[in-house]
Amino acid sequence: MAELLLELLSEEIPARMQEGAADDLKRLVTVDLNEAGLSFENANVFATPRRLTLVVDGIPAIQPDKERRGPRADAPTAAVEGFKGSLPEGTRVETRETEKGEFYFAVIEGRPIDDILHEIVYRTIWNFQWPKSMRWGNKDLRWVRPIQNLLVIFGGRVLHFPIPTSSISKSDSRTLTGDGSLIPSNQTRGHRFLAPEPFAVTDFDDYREKLRAAYVMLDAAERRAVIEQDAALKAKAEGLTVVPDAALIAENAGLVEWPVVLSGAIDPAFMDLPPEVLTTAMRSHQKYFTLTDAEGAPAPRFLMVANAIAGDGGKQIVAGNERVLRARLADAKFFWDTDRKRSLESHVADLDGVTFHAKLGSLGEKIERIDQLVITVAEFVPGADESAVREAAQLAKADLTTGMVGEFPELQGVMGRYYALADGQPAEVADAIAEHYAPQGPDDRCPTAPVSIAVALADKIDTLVGFWAIGETPTGSKDTYALRRAALGVIRLVTENQLRLGLTKLFESAYQNHESTQYAYLDAGIDDADRGEIARDDVGPLAVLDDRETVSSNLLGFFADRLKVHLRESGVRHDLVSAVFALGGEDDLVRLLARVDALGAFVASEDGEHLLTAYRRAANIVRIEEKRDGVSYGGTAVDPELLREADEKAVAERLFEVSGQASAALEREEFATAMAAMATLRGPVDGFFDNVTVNCDDADLRRNRLLLLGQIRATLDRVADFSKIEG
Repeated sequence: MAELLLELLSEEIPARMQEGAADDLKRLVTVDLNEAGLSFENANVFATPRRLTLVVDGIPAIQPDKERRGPRADAPTAAVEGFKGSLPEGTRVETRETEKGEFYFAVIEGRPIDDILHEIVYRTIWNFQWPKSMRWGNKDLRWVRPIQNLLVIFGGRVLHFPIPTSSISKSDSRTLTGDGSLIPSNQTRGHRFLAPEPFAVTDFDDYREKLRAAYVMLDAAERRAVIEQDAALKAKAEGLTVVPDAALIAENAGLVEWPVVLSGAIDPAFMDLPPEVLTTAMRSHQKYFTLTDAEGAPAPRFLMVANAIAGDGGKQIVAGNERVLRARLADAKFFWDTDRKRSLESHVADLDGVTFHAKLGSLGEKIERIDQLVITVAEFVPGADESAVREAAQLAKADLTTGMVGEFPELQGVMGRYYALADGQPAEVADAIAEHYAPQGPDDRCPTAPVSIAVALADKIDTLVGFWAIGETPTGSKDTYALRRAALGVIRLVTENQLRLGLTKLFESAYQNHESTQYAYLDAGIDDADRGEIARDDVGPLAVLDDRETVSSNLLGFFADRLKVHLRESGVRHDLVSAVFALGGEDDLVRLLARVDALGAFVASEDGEHLLTAYRRAANIVRIEEKRDGVSYGGTAVDPELLREADEKAVAERLFEVSGQASAALEREEFATAMAAMATLRGPVDGFFDNVTVNCDDADLRRNRLLLLGQIRATLDRVADFSKIEG
C-alpha cells in the first residue's frame, strides 16, 4: 500500500471557491480510483489561497487482476468470438467448470499503476470545473488562475508524466518532452513572501511539516481557529469585544496562508456615521472585524488579518490600512451628509427612471403597485394602520437612488430607515422601510411589527405575481430573480405571525395591479409627467401576461413545493403537505399547517395507520371497478334497502355519524377532532372487509357496496387526499 500526494500550486484562488474546489478535487480523483479497482484507506484534501492538496492513503502498488465471465463453453462460435473481441489485447482466456456448467473466463491483468495515475491526474486537471476560469499564455488548459507547479508523489517517488496544457490526446501526452506542459516534481514552495524558494518533499508528513516551516498553514480549519483566537485576544487586550462573524473569519482564512491579526484605529471624525455604515465599509470592502465597547457601542478600532510577519510588528501594514479605511469612510460621510440635504420622499420620483424589469416597468411603477396591494394585505395584519403602511410602502425603495446606497448596496433599507427618521417619520414607518426586504433566508430574522409585515408581504407578492405573469419562473437550479427566496419569505411572514389570509385573493389583487402598468409610452416625445393623461389606445403592452387563473394556480403550486422544503427541516413529511394541498382551494397557510399537524399525528397513531390501510384498500377496489365498469362510484347515495350484511350496515351507520361530526369539526377548524371522529371507522371498516364480499353475483348489491366504499373514500378525503400519503 502506498500514499498518493498531489498538489496544484497556482496564483491566488478566490476565497469563495476554495472549499468547493477542494471537494471537487477529492471527488474526481477518488471516483477514478474506485473505477480503476484501486481501493484506498482514506483521502483528505486541503486548500490555501495558492494551492489545492490531496493525499490518498492505502493505494495498492499494483492494479489487481480482473476476471470476467463469458459465454458457456458450448455456446455458438459467434458468441465466443464476440466475447473475445471485447477484451483488451493480450487478455488470457480460459475455460472453467462451475456449478452451472463450463464457461469461458477472461483474466484481465492489472495495468502499471503509473499509467493509471497518469490518466487520473490528466483527467482531473482537464475536467476540473471552476465557477470562473481562464487561459494564460498560449495554453488551452483552463484553470481559475495560472498554474505554477504540479507536485505528484506516489510511494515516495515522483511520477514523471507531463500533463499537456494544449488540446492534444492523452496518448500524445506520454511522449512529450515537457515543452508547454506541466511537469510533475517533488518540489513545492512556501509562503509567497516569507519563504518563496522551492523545496523538495518525500511524503505528506514531510510536506506538511516543511510547509509550516515555510509559513503555510495547510489546514483551513486551523487558519480559522488562529484568526478567531488571536482576534479575541487582541480585542480583550484593549477592553473590547469582536463582533461575531463566522463568515468573515472563513473568508479571511481563504485570503492568507499565515494569518497575523493586527489592530488599527478609526478616525474619530467618522464615528458619528451609522454603525451599519462603519461595519459595511470595513467588512464588505476591507474584510476588517468590527469591535464594540463594554456597552455594545461601536469602538473606534478595527482588526485586520495580514498575510505576513512584519519586522516592525505590522506598523506600516496597519498605517496603510488605516489610510485606505479613512478614504472609504470619507466617501461614506460625504454621502451621509449629502443624502440628508434632501428628504427621503423627494427621492421617490427618481425611481421612475430606474428599471425594475423590462417587462414589469420601473421601480416607480412597482411602488405604485405595492401602494395599492398593501391596502389589501393590511386587512389581514392585526394592528396594521392603513395610513402607516401606505406611507412606508411609498418610501420603501426611495433610498435606492441615494448616494450612500449607490456606494454600499448592502445598506438598502437600512439607510432608508435613517433618512426617514431624520425626516420625522414615525418609528413604525422607518422600521418597515428597513425590514421590508426581510426575511431573506431561513436564518434571517422575520419581521413581527404589523406595518413591517404588511409592506414586506406586498413587496414579495408583487414580485412573485409579476414574474409568474410574464413566465419568468425558476427552472432547475436557476433562479435569477431569487423567487424561491421571496416565496419562502412570504411563507415565514404568514406562518410565524399566524396571519389568517387567503393567498389567492392577494395574488389576484397583485395581478390586477400588474395589468394596470402593462403599457409602454411609444411616443418618445411624451414627457413622463403626462403619463396619466394618455389613453391606453395610444400605448403598447410591455408584455403579454398569462391569464389570472393560470398565474394564481401555478403560483400556489410553487408555494406548495416551497412549503415542503421549509417544513422538511422541521421533520414534517412532504407527502402530508401534498395530501392537504391536493384538496384544492386551500390557500390559508396557517389553516393548512394546522391540518398537516393533525394529519401527521393521526397517521402516526395505530388507528390512523390501520384506517389508512383500509382507505387504500377501499380506494383501490373502487378505482379498479370504476375503470372496468366505466362509471363513477362517488357522489351517489347508498341505498339503505340494499344493506344486507350486519357489517355493511355498521359501516353505513358509522359513516353517517362520522360525516356529521367531521363536518362540524372542520367548520370550527378543529382538525384533530375531525380525525379522531374518523378514527372510529376503523372497527366497522375492518369488519366489512373481513366479512363482506364486494364483487358478489348480485349486480345491485355489488353496486351498492362499491358506493359504500366510495363513500368511505370521500369521507376521509374531506380531511386530506389520503392517496398522496406514502408508506
